[in-house]
Amino acid sequence: MYQDYISIIKEQAQRYKNRNALYFKNLSSNTWEGISWTKLLQNIEQVARALVADNLPENSTIGIFSQNMPEWTMSDLGIMLSRCISVPIYASESSAYAKYIIDEAEISHVFVGEQIQYDKVLLLMGKCPSLKKIIVYDPAVDLHEREESVYFSDFIRNKKDENITAELKRRQKNMLPDDIATIIYTSGTTGEPKGVILDQQNILNTVQIHDERLNVSHKDVSMCFLPLSHVFERFWTYFVLAKGMTNYFLKNPKDIIHTIREVKPTIMCAVPRFFEKTYEAAMALLETSKPIEKKIFYWALNIGYIRSEQKRLHQKQPLWFHLKYLFANFIVLKKGRDVFGGRIRFMPCAGAPLSDHIIKFFHSAGIFIMYGYGLTETSATVCCYPYQGFDRTSTGSLMPGVQVKIGENDEILVKGNGVTRGYYKKPKVTTESFSDGWFHTGDAGRLIDGIHLVVFDRIKDIIKTSSGKYIAPQKLELLVKNDPFFEQIAVIGNEKKYISAIIFPSFSLLEKYAEEQGIRTSSRKELVNHPLIRKLYEEKLHHLQLELAHFERIKKFVLSSDELSVETGEMTPTLKIKRKVLAEKYKEVIDSMYKEEN
Repeated sequence: MYQDYISIIKEQAQRYKNRNALYFKNLSSNTWEGISWTKLLQNIEQVARALVADNLPENSTIGIFSQNMPEWTMSDLGIMLSRCISVPIYASESSAYAKYIIDEAEISHVFVGEQIQYDKVLLLMGKCPSLKKIIVYDPAVDLHEREESVYFSDFIRNKKDENITAELKRRQKNMLPDDIATIIYTSGTTGEPKGVILDQQNILNTVQIHDERLNVSHKDVSMCFLPLSHVFERFWTYFVLAKGMTNYFLKNPKDIIHTIREVKPTIMCAVPRFFEKTYEAAMALLETSKPIEKKIFYWALNIGYIRSEQKRLHQKQPLWFHLKYLFANFIVLKKGRDVFGGRIRFMPCAGAPLSDHIIKFFHSAGIFIMYGYGLTETSATVCCYPYQGFDRTSTGSLMPGVQVKIGENDEILVKGNGVTRGYYKKPKVTTESFSDGWFHTGDAGRLIDGIHLVVFDRIKDIIKTSSGKYIAPQKLELLVKNDPFFEQIAVIGNEKKYISAIIFPSFSLLEKYAEEQGIRTSSRKELVNHPLIRKLYEEKLHHLQLELAHFERIKKFVLSSDELSVETGEMTPTLKIKRKVLAEKYKEVIDSMYKEEN
Protein backbone atom coordinates (compact mmCIF):
# COMPACT_ATOMS: atom_id res chain seq x y z
CA MET A 1 0.00 0.00 0.00
CA TYR A 2 1.45 3.32 -1.07
CA GLN A 3 1.66 6.27 1.30
CA ASP A 4 2.23 8.80 -1.47
CA TYR A 5 2.02 9.09 -5.25
CA ILE A 6 5.75 9.80 -5.72
CA SER A 7 6.55 6.25 -4.58
CA ILE A 8 4.58 4.97 -7.60
CA ILE A 9 6.59 7.19 -9.96
CA LYS A 10 9.88 5.99 -8.49
CA GLU A 11 8.77 2.40 -8.87
CA GLN A 12 7.81 2.93 -12.52
CA ALA A 13 11.08 4.72 -13.27
CA GLN A 14 12.96 1.74 -11.86
CA ARG A 15 10.86 -0.63 -13.98
CA TYR A 16 10.97 1.21 -17.32
CA LYS A 17 14.30 3.11 -17.08
CA ASN A 18 15.23 4.23 -20.63
CA ARG A 19 11.79 3.76 -22.11
CA ASN A 20 10.18 7.11 -22.94
CA ALA A 21 7.51 8.27 -20.51
CA LEU A 22 6.72 11.63 -22.13
CA TYR A 23 6.95 13.26 -25.54
CA PHE A 24 6.89 16.92 -26.57
CA LYS A 25 6.98 18.69 -29.92
CA ASN A 26 10.26 20.38 -30.78
CA LEU A 27 8.90 23.29 -32.81
CA SER A 28 12.25 24.18 -34.40
CA SER A 29 12.69 20.70 -35.92
CA ASN A 30 8.96 19.87 -35.99
CA THR A 31 9.67 16.47 -34.45
CA TRP A 32 8.48 14.66 -31.34
CA GLU A 33 11.19 14.20 -28.73
CA GLY A 34 10.98 11.73 -25.88
CA ILE A 35 11.88 11.95 -22.20
CA SER A 36 12.80 8.65 -20.59
CA TRP A 37 11.53 7.46 -17.24
CA THR A 38 15.05 7.84 -15.85
CA LYS A 39 15.28 11.43 -17.09
CA LEU A 40 11.77 12.22 -15.85
CA LEU A 41 12.57 11.08 -12.32
CA GLN A 42 15.91 12.88 -12.43
CA ASN A 43 14.19 16.16 -13.34
CA ILE A 44 11.52 15.67 -10.67
CA GLU A 45 14.25 15.19 -8.06
CA GLN A 46 16.15 18.22 -9.36
CA VAL A 47 13.06 20.39 -8.98
CA ALA A 48 12.60 19.14 -5.41
CA ARG A 49 16.26 19.79 -4.60
CA ALA A 50 16.05 23.31 -6.01
CA LEU A 51 13.01 24.12 -3.88
CA VAL A 52 14.73 22.80 -0.76
CA ALA A 53 17.86 24.76 -1.70
CA ASP A 54 15.73 27.91 -1.83
CA ASN A 55 14.82 27.25 1.82
CA LEU A 56 11.17 26.59 1.12
CA PRO A 57 9.71 24.77 4.12
CA GLU A 58 7.30 21.86 3.87
CA ASN A 59 3.73 22.84 2.90
CA SER A 60 4.92 25.92 1.01
CA THR A 61 2.51 26.85 -1.77
CA ILE A 62 4.06 27.06 -5.25
CA GLY A 63 2.30 28.22 -8.41
CA ILE A 64 2.35 26.73 -11.91
CA PHE A 65 1.14 29.15 -14.59
CA SER A 66 1.74 27.52 -17.95
CA GLN A 67 0.26 25.70 -20.90
CA ASN A 68 0.87 21.95 -21.15
CA MET A 69 4.56 21.07 -21.21
CA PRO A 70 6.62 18.22 -19.73
CA GLU A 71 8.10 20.78 -17.34
CA TRP A 72 4.59 21.32 -15.95
CA THR A 73 4.37 17.75 -14.70
CA MET A 74 8.03 17.69 -13.65
CA SER A 75 7.42 20.77 -11.52
CA ASP A 76 4.17 19.41 -10.10
CA LEU A 77 5.79 16.14 -9.04
CA GLY A 78 8.95 17.88 -7.87
CA ILE A 79 6.83 20.11 -5.64
CA MET A 80 5.12 16.98 -4.34
CA LEU A 81 8.48 15.28 -3.67
CA SER A 82 9.62 18.31 -1.65
CA ARG A 83 6.44 17.91 0.41
CA CYS A 84 5.17 21.27 -0.76
CA ILE A 85 1.84 22.17 -2.39
CA SER A 86 1.33 22.98 -6.07
CA VAL A 87 -1.25 25.59 -7.04
CA PRO A 88 -2.03 25.64 -10.77
CA ILE A 89 -3.28 28.71 -12.65
CA TYR A 90 -4.84 28.40 -16.10
CA ALA A 91 -2.41 29.59 -18.79
CA SER A 92 -5.06 31.86 -20.30
CA GLU A 93 -6.01 33.61 -17.06
CA SER A 94 -5.52 37.32 -16.47
CA SER A 95 -2.92 38.94 -14.26
CA ALA A 96 -5.72 39.99 -11.88
CA TYR A 97 -6.95 36.40 -11.52
CA ALA A 98 -3.38 35.20 -10.93
CA LYS A 99 -2.98 37.89 -8.27
CA TYR A 100 -6.06 36.65 -6.41
CA ILE A 101 -4.64 33.13 -6.23
CA ILE A 102 -1.08 34.19 -5.40
CA ASP A 103 -2.30 36.46 -2.60
CA GLU A 104 -4.79 34.04 -1.05
CA ALA A 105 -2.47 31.02 -1.25
CA GLU A 106 0.56 33.17 -0.27
CA ILE A 107 2.63 31.78 -3.13
CA SER A 108 6.34 32.63 -3.11
CA HIS A 109 7.55 30.84 -6.28
CA VAL A 110 5.71 30.61 -9.61
CA PHE A 111 6.67 28.38 -12.52
CA VAL A 112 5.60 30.01 -15.81
CA GLY A 113 5.54 28.75 -19.39
CA GLU A 114 6.03 31.41 -22.03
CA GLN A 115 6.38 35.17 -22.40
CA ILE A 116 2.69 35.92 -21.96
CA GLN A 117 2.50 34.20 -18.55
CA TYR A 118 5.87 35.60 -17.49
CA ASP A 119 4.84 39.17 -18.24
CA LYS A 120 1.57 38.75 -16.33
CA VAL A 121 3.37 37.50 -13.22
CA LEU A 122 6.14 40.08 -13.55
CA LEU A 123 3.47 42.79 -13.26
CA LEU A 124 2.62 41.36 -9.84
CA MET A 125 6.16 41.49 -8.47
CA GLY A 126 5.99 44.03 -5.65
CA LYS A 127 2.18 43.96 -5.65
CA CYS A 128 1.90 40.46 -4.14
CA PRO A 129 3.69 40.48 -0.76
CA SER A 130 4.45 36.74 -0.83
CA LEU A 131 5.82 36.57 -4.39
CA LYS A 132 9.61 36.19 -4.50
CA LYS A 133 10.68 34.25 -7.60
CA ILE A 134 9.57 33.43 -11.15
CA ILE A 135 10.91 30.27 -12.80
CA VAL A 136 10.55 30.21 -16.60
CA TYR A 137 10.23 27.07 -18.74
CA ASP A 138 10.76 28.56 -22.20
CA PRO A 139 14.41 29.65 -22.73
CA ALA A 140 13.24 32.11 -25.42
CA VAL A 141 11.43 34.26 -22.84
CA ASP A 142 12.96 37.71 -22.28
CA LEU A 143 13.49 38.01 -18.52
CA HIS A 144 14.09 41.76 -18.82
CA GLU A 145 17.21 41.24 -16.66
CA ARG A 146 15.13 40.85 -13.53
CA GLU A 147 17.01 39.28 -10.65
CA GLU A 148 13.83 37.64 -9.29
CA SER A 149 13.57 35.57 -12.48
CA VAL A 150 15.43 32.46 -13.57
CA TYR A 151 15.15 29.91 -16.35
CA PHE A 152 13.92 26.45 -15.35
CA SER A 153 17.13 24.79 -16.61
CA ASP A 154 19.26 27.08 -14.43
CA PHE A 155 16.97 26.73 -11.41
CA ILE A 156 17.28 22.93 -11.25
CA ARG A 157 20.99 22.72 -12.17
CA ASN A 158 23.56 21.17 -9.79
CA LYS A 159 21.77 21.11 -6.44
CA LYS A 160 23.70 18.14 -5.03
CA ASP A 161 24.59 19.43 -1.59
CA GLU A 162 24.59 16.62 1.04
CA ASN A 163 22.39 18.64 3.39
CA ILE A 164 19.80 19.05 0.64
CA THR A 165 19.89 15.31 -0.08
CA ALA A 166 19.39 14.49 3.59
CA GLU A 167 16.53 16.98 3.95
CA LEU A 168 14.78 15.63 0.84
CA LYS A 169 15.05 12.05 2.12
CA ARG A 170 13.62 13.13 5.46
CA ARG A 171 10.68 14.84 3.78
CA GLN A 172 9.75 11.86 1.64
CA LYS A 173 10.11 9.47 4.55
CA ASN A 174 7.61 11.58 6.49
CA MET A 175 5.04 11.80 3.68
CA LEU A 176 1.54 10.76 4.70
CA PRO A 177 -1.69 10.10 2.78
CA ASP A 178 -3.27 13.22 4.30
CA ASP A 179 -0.45 15.51 3.10
CA ILE A 180 -1.93 18.26 0.92
CA ALA A 181 -0.70 17.70 -2.63
CA THR A 182 -2.41 20.54 -4.46
CA ILE A 183 -4.90 23.38 -4.21
CA ILE A 184 -6.94 23.71 -7.40
CA TYR A 185 -8.94 26.89 -7.82
CA THR A 186 -12.33 26.48 -9.43
CA SER A 187 -12.91 28.54 -12.54
CA GLY A 188 -15.47 30.74 -10.84
CA THR A 189 -18.48 30.41 -13.20
CA THR A 190 -20.46 31.84 -10.28
CA GLY A 191 -18.99 34.01 -7.56
CA GLU A 192 -15.49 34.05 -6.13
CA PRO A 193 -12.98 31.31 -7.04
CA LYS A 194 -12.45 28.69 -4.35
CA GLY A 195 -9.28 26.71 -3.71
CA VAL A 196 -10.11 23.00 -3.52
CA ILE A 197 -7.72 21.08 -1.24
CA LEU A 198 -6.68 17.67 -2.57
CA ASP A 199 -4.26 15.39 -0.76
CA GLN A 200 -2.14 12.33 -1.45
CA GLN A 201 -5.01 10.01 -0.53
CA ASN A 202 -7.22 11.69 -3.13
CA ILE A 203 -4.61 11.04 -5.83
CA LEU A 204 -3.96 7.46 -4.75
CA ASN A 205 -7.70 6.79 -4.66
CA THR A 206 -8.08 8.15 -8.20
CA VAL A 207 -5.37 5.81 -9.46
CA GLN A 208 -6.92 2.85 -7.65
CA ILE A 209 -10.54 3.26 -8.78
CA HIS A 210 -9.58 3.95 -12.40
CA ASP A 211 -7.34 0.90 -12.33
CA GLU A 212 -10.33 -1.15 -11.24
CA ARG A 213 -12.68 0.33 -13.86
CA LEU A 214 -10.42 0.72 -16.92
CA ASN A 215 -8.55 -1.80 -19.03
CA VAL A 216 -5.22 -0.13 -19.77
CA SER A 217 -1.55 -1.10 -19.92
CA HIS A 218 1.92 0.34 -20.45
CA LYS A 219 1.35 -0.13 -24.20
CA ASP A 220 -1.30 2.60 -24.27
CA VAL A 221 -0.56 6.08 -25.61
CA SER A 222 -2.36 9.14 -24.25
CA MET A 223 -2.56 12.67 -25.64
CA CYS A 224 -2.41 15.42 -23.01
CA PHE A 225 -4.20 18.40 -24.57
CA LEU A 226 -6.78 19.61 -22.04
CA PRO A 227 -5.35 22.12 -19.52
CA LEU A 228 -3.22 20.42 -16.87
CA SER A 229 -4.46 23.17 -14.56
CA HIS A 230 -7.84 21.42 -14.57
CA VAL A 231 -8.46 18.38 -12.39
CA PHE A 232 -9.58 16.21 -15.33
CA GLU A 233 -6.35 16.19 -17.36
CA ARG A 234 -4.18 16.55 -14.28
CA PHE A 235 -5.51 13.49 -12.45
CA TRP A 236 -5.72 11.56 -15.72
CA THR A 237 -1.99 12.24 -16.17
CA TYR A 238 -1.36 10.85 -12.69
CA PHE A 239 -3.17 7.68 -13.77
CA VAL A 240 -1.32 7.52 -17.12
CA LEU A 241 2.07 7.65 -15.39
CA ALA A 242 1.01 5.27 -12.63
CA LYS A 243 0.14 2.67 -15.29
CA GLY A 244 3.34 3.21 -17.27
CA MET A 245 1.56 4.59 -20.33
CA THR A 246 3.22 7.03 -22.72
CA ASN A 247 1.97 10.62 -22.60
CA TYR A 248 2.27 13.19 -25.41
CA PHE A 249 2.09 16.83 -24.33
CA LEU A 250 0.36 19.29 -26.67
CA LYS A 251 1.11 22.91 -25.89
CA ASN A 252 -1.57 24.46 -28.09
CA PRO A 253 -4.94 22.66 -27.84
CA LYS A 254 -6.08 24.28 -31.10
CA ASP A 255 -3.66 21.96 -32.91
CA ILE A 256 -5.39 18.82 -31.63
CA ILE A 257 -7.06 17.63 -34.85
CA HIS A 258 -3.79 17.79 -36.79
CA THR A 259 -1.69 16.41 -33.93
CA ILE A 260 -3.95 13.47 -33.12
CA ARG A 261 -3.28 12.06 -36.57
CA GLU A 262 0.47 12.27 -35.95
CA VAL A 263 0.50 10.76 -32.48
CA LYS A 264 -2.24 8.15 -33.03
CA PRO A 265 -3.17 7.85 -29.33
CA THR A 266 -5.06 4.85 -28.00
CA ILE A 267 -6.71 6.84 -25.18
CA MET A 268 -7.36 10.56 -24.79
CA CYS A 269 -9.44 12.75 -22.48
CA ALA A 270 -11.74 15.28 -24.10
CA VAL A 271 -14.52 17.68 -23.16
CA PRO A 272 -17.96 17.67 -24.83
CA ARG A 273 -17.17 20.72 -26.97
CA PHE A 274 -14.42 18.73 -28.71
CA PHE A 275 -16.95 16.13 -29.86
CA GLU A 276 -19.58 18.74 -30.72
CA LYS A 277 -17.15 20.59 -33.01
CA THR A 278 -15.98 17.36 -34.63
CA TYR A 279 -19.59 16.27 -35.19
CA GLU A 280 -20.48 19.65 -36.69
CA ALA A 281 -17.51 19.43 -39.07
CA ALA A 282 -18.56 15.91 -40.13
CA MET A 283 -22.15 17.02 -40.76
CA ALA A 284 -20.99 20.07 -42.74
CA LEU A 285 -18.82 17.83 -44.92
CA LEU A 286 -21.69 15.40 -45.39
CA GLU A 287 -23.91 18.23 -46.65
CA THR A 288 -21.59 18.64 -49.65
CA SER A 289 -21.86 14.93 -50.53
CA LYS A 290 -24.00 13.39 -53.27
CA PRO A 291 -27.35 11.80 -52.28
CA ILE A 292 -26.04 8.27 -52.83
CA GLU A 293 -23.02 9.01 -50.65
CA LYS A 294 -25.28 10.28 -47.87
CA LYS A 295 -27.40 7.16 -48.10
CA ILE A 296 -24.35 4.89 -47.83
CA PHE A 297 -23.02 6.95 -44.92
CA TYR A 298 -26.21 6.67 -42.87
CA TRP A 299 -26.56 2.96 -43.71
CA ALA A 300 -23.02 2.31 -42.46
CA LEU A 301 -23.62 4.44 -39.37
CA ASN A 302 -26.75 2.47 -38.56
CA ILE A 303 -24.81 -0.81 -38.85
CA GLY A 304 -22.16 0.67 -36.56
CA TYR A 305 -24.82 1.68 -34.04
CA ILE A 306 -26.33 -1.83 -33.97
CA ARG A 307 -22.85 -3.23 -33.35
CA SER A 308 -22.22 -0.74 -30.53
CA GLU A 309 -25.51 -1.78 -28.92
CA GLN A 310 -24.56 -5.45 -29.23
CA LYS A 311 -21.34 -4.65 -27.36
CA ARG A 312 -23.14 -2.56 -24.74
CA LEU A 313 -25.67 -5.31 -24.05
CA HIS A 314 -23.05 -8.06 -24.33
CA GLN A 315 -24.94 -9.77 -27.18
CA LYS A 316 -23.44 -12.27 -29.55
CA GLN A 317 -22.95 -10.99 -33.10
CA PRO A 318 -24.44 -13.19 -35.87
CA LEU A 319 -22.05 -14.09 -38.70
CA TRP A 320 -24.23 -12.46 -41.36
CA PHE A 321 -24.26 -9.20 -39.42
CA HIS A 322 -20.51 -9.39 -38.79
CA LEU A 323 -19.93 -9.52 -42.55
CA LYS A 324 -22.23 -6.53 -42.98
CA TYR A 325 -20.27 -4.64 -40.36
CA LEU A 326 -16.92 -5.45 -42.01
CA PHE A 327 -18.20 -3.91 -45.24
CA ALA A 328 -19.65 -0.83 -43.48
CA ASN A 329 -16.42 -0.40 -41.57
CA PHE A 330 -14.31 -0.63 -44.74
CA ILE A 331 -16.28 1.89 -46.79
CA VAL A 332 -17.20 4.45 -44.09
CA LEU A 333 -16.55 3.85 -40.39
CA LYS A 334 -12.78 3.29 -40.51
CA LYS A 335 -12.34 6.63 -42.30
CA GLY A 336 -14.02 8.35 -39.36
CA ARG A 337 -11.69 6.69 -36.86
CA ASP A 338 -8.68 7.62 -38.99
CA VAL A 339 -9.46 11.28 -38.23
CA PHE A 340 -8.55 10.40 -34.62
CA GLY A 341 -5.41 8.55 -35.65
CA GLY A 342 -7.04 5.17 -36.15
CA ARG A 343 -6.03 3.58 -32.83
CA ILE A 344 -8.46 5.06 -30.27
CA ARG A 345 -9.78 2.43 -27.84
CA PHE A 346 -11.83 4.81 -25.70
CA MET A 347 -12.03 8.51 -24.82
CA PRO A 348 -12.97 9.65 -21.30
CA CYS A 349 -15.24 12.69 -21.57
CA ALA A 350 -16.61 14.97 -18.84
CA GLY A 351 -16.88 18.60 -17.83
CA ALA A 352 -20.29 19.44 -19.29
CA PRO A 353 -23.42 17.75 -20.71
CA LEU A 354 -23.10 15.98 -24.07
CA SER A 355 -26.07 15.19 -26.30
CA ASP A 356 -27.01 11.53 -26.57
CA HIS A 357 -27.19 11.75 -30.36
CA ILE A 358 -23.53 12.84 -30.48
CA ILE A 359 -22.50 10.01 -28.17
CA LYS A 360 -24.41 7.56 -30.39
CA PHE A 361 -22.75 9.02 -33.50
CA PHE A 362 -19.23 8.37 -32.19
CA HIS A 363 -20.12 4.99 -30.69
CA SER A 364 -21.51 4.02 -34.09
CA ALA A 365 -18.23 5.01 -35.72
CA GLY A 366 -16.34 2.79 -33.28
CA ILE A 367 -15.02 5.59 -31.07
CA PHE A 368 -16.11 4.78 -27.54
CA ILE A 369 -16.84 7.97 -25.61
CA MET A 370 -16.54 7.02 -21.95
CA TYR A 371 -18.94 9.71 -20.82
CA GLY A 372 -18.85 10.63 -17.15
CA TYR A 373 -19.32 13.18 -14.41
CA GLY A 374 -17.13 14.60 -11.69
CA LEU A 375 -15.92 17.74 -9.99
CA THR A 376 -12.67 19.20 -8.77
CA GLU A 377 -13.96 18.51 -5.25
CA THR A 378 -14.30 14.78 -6.01
CA SER A 379 -10.87 14.39 -7.65
CA ALA A 380 -12.73 14.21 -10.97
CA THR A 381 -14.62 11.00 -11.74
CA VAL A 382 -17.77 10.18 -9.76
CA CYS A 383 -19.27 8.03 -12.50
CA CYS A 384 -18.62 7.06 -16.11
CA TYR A 385 -19.74 4.59 -18.74
CA PRO A 386 -18.23 1.13 -18.25
CA TYR A 387 -17.37 -0.84 -21.38
CA GLN A 388 -20.64 -2.79 -21.21
CA GLY A 389 -24.01 -2.56 -19.48
CA PHE A 390 -24.20 1.23 -19.17
CA ASP A 391 -27.54 3.01 -19.25
CA ARG A 392 -27.67 5.41 -22.21
CA THR A 393 -30.09 7.70 -20.35
CA SER A 394 -27.52 8.20 -17.58
CA THR A 395 -24.19 9.98 -17.18
CA GLY A 396 -22.52 6.70 -16.24
CA SER A 397 -22.34 4.15 -13.44
CA LEU A 398 -20.70 4.95 -10.11
CA MET A 399 -16.97 4.41 -9.81
CA PRO A 400 -15.71 1.74 -7.36
CA GLY A 401 -15.84 2.97 -3.76
CA VAL A 402 -17.78 6.14 -4.61
CA GLN A 403 -21.01 6.63 -2.67
CA VAL A 404 -23.81 8.82 -3.99
CA LYS A 405 -27.23 9.71 -2.64
CA ILE A 406 -29.83 12.26 -3.67
CA GLY A 407 -30.64 15.00 -1.16
CA GLU A 408 -33.09 17.90 -1.02
CA ASN A 409 -33.94 19.58 -4.33
CA ASP A 410 -32.58 16.45 -6.06
CA GLU A 411 -29.04 17.49 -5.10
CA ILE A 412 -26.29 14.93 -5.75
CA LEU A 413 -24.32 14.17 -2.58
CA VAL A 414 -21.00 12.33 -2.75
CA LYS A 415 -18.86 10.49 -0.20
CA GLY A 416 -15.57 8.61 -0.65
CA ASN A 417 -11.79 8.78 -0.51
CA GLY A 418 -11.71 11.02 -3.56
CA VAL A 419 -13.65 13.84 -1.91
CA THR A 420 -11.86 17.01 -0.82
CA ARG A 421 -11.48 17.89 2.84
CA GLY A 422 -12.64 21.42 2.01
CA TYR A 423 -11.78 24.82 0.58
CA TYR A 424 -8.54 26.65 1.31
CA LYS A 425 -9.00 29.49 3.84
CA LYS A 426 -12.79 29.29 3.49
CA PRO A 427 -14.04 27.43 6.59
CA LYS A 428 -17.59 28.78 6.28
CA VAL A 429 -17.97 27.59 2.69
CA THR A 430 -16.43 24.24 3.66
CA THR A 431 -18.94 23.78 6.51
CA GLU A 432 -21.84 24.70 4.22
CA SER A 433 -20.65 22.17 1.60
CA PHE A 434 -20.75 19.12 3.88
CA SER A 435 -23.33 17.36 6.03
CA ASP A 436 -22.55 14.14 7.91
CA GLY A 437 -19.53 13.53 5.69
CA TRP A 438 -21.50 13.96 2.45
CA PHE A 439 -20.28 16.58 -0.03
CA HIS A 440 -23.00 18.74 -1.58
CA THR A 441 -22.17 19.00 -5.28
CA GLY A 442 -24.66 21.72 -6.16
CA ASP A 443 -25.81 19.56 -9.09
CA ALA A 444 -29.28 18.08 -9.44
CA GLY A 445 -29.77 14.48 -10.51
CA ARG A 446 -31.20 11.06 -9.78
CA LEU A 447 -30.01 7.47 -9.40
CA ILE A 448 -31.24 4.56 -11.51
CA ASP A 449 -31.09 1.20 -9.67
CA GLY A 450 -28.66 2.78 -7.21
CA ILE A 451 -25.86 2.47 -9.78
CA HIS A 452 -26.43 4.74 -12.78
CA LEU A 453 -26.33 8.49 -12.15
CA VAL A 454 -28.35 10.95 -14.19
CA VAL A 455 -27.15 14.57 -13.91
CA PHE A 456 -29.71 17.28 -14.69
CA ASP A 457 -28.08 20.67 -14.19
CA ARG A 458 -26.46 23.00 -11.70
CA ILE A 459 -29.14 23.73 -9.08
CA LYS A 460 -28.25 27.43 -9.17
CA ASP A 461 -28.76 27.44 -12.95
CA ILE A 462 -32.22 25.84 -12.91
CA ILE A 463 -34.73 28.41 -14.10
CA LYS A 464 -37.95 29.11 -12.24
CA THR A 465 -40.34 31.16 -14.35
CA SER A 466 -42.67 33.75 -12.83
CA SER A 467 -45.50 31.20 -13.17
CA GLY A 468 -43.57 28.73 -11.00
CA LYS A 469 -42.42 26.33 -13.73
CA TYR A 470 -38.92 24.78 -13.44
CA ILE A 471 -36.65 24.38 -16.46
CA ALA A 472 -33.15 22.89 -16.67
CA PRO A 473 -31.33 25.21 -19.11
CA GLN A 474 -28.60 22.72 -20.04
CA LYS A 475 -31.20 20.20 -21.22
CA LEU A 476 -32.81 22.81 -23.45
CA GLU A 477 -29.43 24.05 -24.70
CA LEU A 478 -28.36 20.50 -25.60
CA LEU A 479 -31.60 19.98 -27.53
CA VAL A 480 -31.07 23.14 -29.57
CA LYS A 481 -27.40 22.38 -30.21
CA ASN A 482 -28.51 19.18 -31.97
CA ASP A 483 -28.69 21.48 -34.98
CA PRO A 484 -25.18 22.35 -36.23
CA PHE A 485 -26.27 25.92 -37.10
CA PHE A 486 -26.14 26.64 -33.34
CA GLU A 487 -22.54 27.05 -32.14
CA GLN A 488 -23.55 27.99 -28.58
CA ILE A 489 -26.72 29.05 -26.83
CA ALA A 490 -27.44 30.59 -23.43
CA VAL A 491 -30.99 30.10 -22.14
CA ILE A 492 -32.47 32.82 -19.91
CA GLY A 493 -35.75 33.23 -18.03
CA ASN A 494 -35.42 33.08 -14.25
CA GLU A 495 -38.41 34.84 -12.64
CA LYS A 496 -39.59 35.83 -16.14
CA LYS A 497 -42.87 35.00 -17.91
CA TYR A 498 -41.16 33.07 -20.69
CA ILE A 499 -37.85 31.61 -21.82
CA SER A 500 -35.51 33.56 -24.06
CA ALA A 501 -32.03 32.87 -25.40
CA ILE A 502 -28.87 34.40 -26.75
CA ILE A 503 -27.83 32.34 -29.77
CA PHE A 504 -24.29 32.22 -31.09
CA PRO A 505 -24.50 30.91 -34.66
CA SER A 506 -22.05 28.58 -36.37
CA PHE A 507 -20.74 31.19 -38.78
CA SER A 508 -18.95 28.66 -40.98
CA LEU A 509 -22.35 27.15 -41.83
CA LEU A 510 -24.35 30.36 -41.68
CA GLU A 511 -22.09 32.31 -44.04
CA LYS A 512 -22.21 29.43 -46.51
CA TYR A 513 -26.02 29.35 -46.25
CA ALA A 514 -26.19 33.11 -46.82
CA GLU A 515 -24.05 32.79 -49.93
CA GLU A 516 -26.27 30.00 -51.30
CA GLN A 517 -29.38 32.11 -50.67
CA GLY A 518 -27.87 35.19 -52.27
CA ILE A 519 -27.88 37.13 -48.99
CA ARG A 520 -25.24 39.84 -49.19
CA THR A 521 -24.07 41.61 -46.03
CA SER A 522 -20.96 43.57 -45.12
CA SER A 523 -20.50 42.24 -41.56
CA ARG A 524 -21.56 39.48 -39.19
CA LYS A 525 -23.63 41.97 -37.24
CA GLU A 526 -25.56 42.82 -40.39
CA LEU A 527 -25.85 39.11 -41.24
CA VAL A 528 -27.47 38.07 -37.93
CA ASN A 529 -29.98 40.91 -38.20
CA HIS A 530 -31.04 40.03 -41.74
CA PRO A 531 -34.76 39.10 -41.89
CA LEU A 532 -34.11 35.84 -43.78
CA ILE A 533 -31.51 34.75 -41.23
CA ARG A 534 -33.91 35.53 -38.38
CA LYS A 535 -36.57 33.49 -40.17
CA LEU A 536 -34.13 30.56 -40.59
CA TYR A 537 -33.49 30.39 -36.86
CA GLU A 538 -37.16 30.88 -35.98
CA GLU A 539 -38.04 27.86 -38.13
CA LYS A 540 -35.24 25.77 -36.67
CA LEU A 541 -36.28 26.57 -33.10
CA HIS A 542 -39.90 25.76 -33.93
CA HIS A 543 -39.02 22.27 -35.22
CA LEU A 544 -36.48 21.54 -32.48
CA GLN A 545 -38.97 22.39 -29.72
CA LEU A 546 -42.07 20.62 -31.04
CA GLU A 547 -42.01 17.96 -28.33
CA LEU A 548 -41.48 20.41 -25.47
CA ALA A 549 -44.20 21.77 -23.23
CA HIS A 550 -45.22 25.31 -24.09
CA PHE A 551 -43.59 26.80 -20.97
CA GLU A 552 -40.26 25.10 -21.82
CA ARG A 553 -39.94 26.63 -25.27
CA ILE A 554 -37.74 29.56 -26.21
CA LYS A 555 -40.14 32.37 -27.09
CA LYS A 556 -37.69 35.13 -27.95
CA PHE A 557 -34.06 35.11 -28.98
CA VAL A 558 -31.22 37.34 -30.08
CA LEU A 559 -28.59 36.26 -32.60
CA SER A 560 -25.16 37.45 -31.50
CA SER A 561 -22.43 38.37 -33.94
CA ASP A 562 -19.82 37.56 -31.28
CA GLU A 563 -18.05 34.28 -30.65
CA LEU A 564 -17.65 33.02 -27.09
CA SER A 565 -14.12 32.23 -25.99
CA VAL A 566 -11.91 31.66 -22.97
CA GLU A 567 -9.79 34.69 -23.90
CA THR A 568 -12.74 37.09 -23.81
CA GLY A 569 -13.87 35.70 -20.45
CA GLU A 570 -17.30 34.25 -21.31
CA MET A 571 -16.13 30.63 -21.07
CA THR A 572 -14.11 28.62 -18.60
CA PRO A 573 -10.90 26.89 -19.77
CA THR A 574 -12.99 23.69 -20.02
CA LEU A 575 -15.39 25.52 -22.38
CA LYS A 576 -18.37 25.95 -20.06
CA ILE A 577 -20.37 29.17 -20.36
CA LYS A 578 -19.90 31.64 -17.51
CA ARG A 579 -23.55 32.55 -17.11
CA LYS A 580 -22.93 35.40 -14.70
CA VAL A 581 -20.42 37.05 -17.07
CA LEU A 582 -22.78 36.57 -20.00
CA ALA A 583 -25.72 38.04 -18.07
CA GLU A 584 -23.69 41.17 -17.28
CA LYS A 585 -22.27 41.57 -20.78
CA TYR A 586 -25.63 41.15 -22.53
CA LYS A 587 -27.82 42.87 -19.92
CA GLU A 588 -29.30 45.40 -22.36
CA VAL A 589 -29.98 42.70 -24.95
CA ILE A 590 -31.66 40.50 -22.35
CA ASP A 591 -33.73 43.37 -21.00
CA SER A 592 -34.93 44.18 -24.52
CA MET A 593 -36.44 40.68 -24.84
CA TYR A 594 -38.60 41.30 -21.75
CA LYS A 595 -39.77 44.86 -22.39
CA GLU A 596 -43.40 43.82 -22.65
CA GLU A 597 -43.21 42.39 -19.11
CA ASN A 598 -42.34 45.74 -17.56
